[in-house]
Amino acid sequence: MPQRVESARQEWEEGYRRLQGESDDRVRYLQLMDQVDAIRDELRRRVGQTFALADLDRAYRDADSWIREIVAEQRSLSMLSAAAFHLYSRGATDYQP
Repeated sequence: MPQRVESARQEWEEGYRRLQGESDDRVRYLQLMDQVDAIRDELRRRVGQTFALADLDRAYRDADSWIREIVAEQRSLSMLSAAAFHLYSRGATDYQP
């Protein structure tokens, strides 16, 4: 796997861990997860159902421009984005844990 993709995957995993750290506040966590789901819906539209991790990495590099329009919690933008990409990456044709 190219180093660039592996680096992105590490960033996505870290964002997901940070999101899980918010689970103590159930209301906030559910609000954040709603935003993650909205990002994943947009990923489905942009990347499709069948994709490789490199495709997802390309989408991630350009994501700031469209994610800002989706995410209400701007201060948590990077965490939400990374968490959404982490969860969506599990559907990649070349995904390996």
